[in-house]
Amino acid sequence: MTDQPSFVSDAETASETGIPSSAGPKRPVLAIDAMGGDFGPSVIVAGAVEAAKELNAKIVLVGREEEVTAELSRYDLSNTDIDFVHASEVVEMNEKPSDILRRKKDASIQVACRLVRDGQADGVISAGHSGATVACGMFIIGRVHGVERPALASVLPSEQNPTVLLDVGANVDCKPYHLFQFGLMGEAFARDLLDCENPRVGLLSIGEEEGKGNLQVKEAYELFKLVESLRFVGNVEGRDLFNGNVDVVVCDGFMGNVALKLSEGLGTALCHVLKRELTNSGLLPKIGALLSKQAFRNFAKVIDYAEYGGALLLGLKGIAIVGHGASNAKAIRSATRLAARFVEKRTNERLMEAISANEELTRFGRSC
Repeated sequence: MTDQPSFVSDAETASETGIPSSAGPKRPVLAIDAMGGDFGPSVIVAGAVEAAKELNAKIVLVGREEEVTAELSRYDLSNTDIDFVHASEVVEMNEKPSDILRRKKDASIQVACRLVRDGQADGVISAGHSGATVACGMFIIGRVHGVERPALASVLPSEQNPTVLLDVGANVDCKPYHLFQFGLMGEAFARDLLDCENPRVGLLSIGEEEGKGNLQVKEAYELFKLVESLRFVGNVEGRDLFNGNVDVVVCDGFMGNVALKLSEGLGTALCHVLKRELTNSGLLPKIGALLSKQAFRNFAKVIDYAEYGGALLLGLKGIAIVGHGASNAKAIRSATRLAARFVEKRTNERLMEAISANEELTRFGRSC
């Protein structure tokens, strides 16, 4: 193994937006931060190997050579395309993103993002410091032309099809035109990655009626109404995140992060309560629990964050996925699968087209 990846760089064929000009099928090259997450390389490498066996993609693990190669030696790597790039530094969870950018030039997340910036990878996946991943994505990979604030998009389960929620934490304070751009990017995400033919886009507020919400929401509502190509359904409420009545829900990062953490906590609590009630309430409930075991497994799968692997940072010149700190191998595999699909479907091209087509409206919103 070498310090540099052995694949041919796309840098010479890439446009200034970071997307190759060829319109044909593209084999994804994905950089994975092997040092990120609560459990370190043991879990990250396991998930990466699983993904490499499943996908037609090249995986580049970035991290400390001794630790990563030791984990790789435990697996049969035949029929996999896995490379390794050394990075000597590791980001600690208590460090500030600005300090990481300035002082830890050889941190695994920085090295992984530079591979994307230089055209040697299409995207980066990290379950480490989320603030560092967002900061490195913005300042190293760079934003798509016209996007002022990249947004974190998460996928939530619903009664029907999954719902995209954005922003879930990258931008705590937002202007109305930021929310407008989030909606455009979320629509491209849902169309390509969730196979939603004509996504319904809603604005999270305290009531469904037009005119409800704070000044930020009201002004964003007016911008959304002006886009004929967007299926804007107006204001939606918290319950709409899970009832399947909307495909994309837009909000600022403060509200989105609260909603995301609330849904994660509620799902976990429901599982625990159901298990307690069905196993500690006598013989009949225990028999019922035994007969319903498959249904409970299906329910647990629906609410499991590992099904999608993480939140996508939309609006960059390459894809970045921010994984949960407690990610297991399944979550890493799922995140890699999602990133590969993003590259294969050329979702960034749709996203850029939407941003470019509505640039005048964005300027109008910025001037208000």
